[in-house]
Amino acid sequence: MNDFLQTLRTQRWDDHRYYHHSRINQSLHLVSAISFLVAYAWLLIDPVVSGLIAWLVSMTTRQAGHFFYEPKGYDEVNKATHEYKEEIKVGYNLKRKVVLLSLCALVPILAWSAPSVLAVALPTAWGDTPLRLIGGAWLLLGAAGLLFRVLQLWMSQGLMAGVAWATKIITDPFHDIWLYHKAPLHLLRGELIDPMDHARAS
Repeated sequence: MNDFLQTLRTQRWDDHRYYHHSRINQSLHLVSAISFLVAYAWLLIDPVVSGLIAWLVSMTTRQAGHFFYEPKGYDEVNKATHEYKEEIKVGYNLKRKVVLLSLCALVPILAWSAPSVLAVALPTAWGDTPLRLIGGAWLLLGAAGLLFRVLQLWMSQGLMAGVAWATKIITDPFHDIWLYHKAPLHLLRGELIDPMDHARAS
């Protein structure tokens, strides 16, 4: 258990210090985290709505922060190039995210042009309209994306790394709220980049 918790702490720390320098990215992660908690609650009410919230709000804000606002140049804080950070990233790096987001974009196209393709994998109640078909398919896509990366990590780094990463992803909304709740205030003060003094000290 101690090894698992240490692996989880290391993954969380590396994720923060390597990939969350932008205060805009941090603020978007805060929005994403709050909406993910709403999506979690809706899982108990209507999983289809949960899927729509997760992909339309939570994932959109989260990934926009990484793609458009996070610096891609040399990381002075960690003395690492962008290419190096992409290579060592435990979860989905930008290339993997492009694949995942492309599959996400394909779902609405299939929902309108070939709904039977998606309906095969969904309970009947989930796919009674194209919008609900999209939400249900997105929910399954999220679960599949999580499981797929866990299996990849299991094969390359061991089961503990995969399970720790899955635990990190599922609990990220709670952790991100704690970590980035002050990011909007920093933005209002004109601070676009987190100086990461705490990371420099490590």
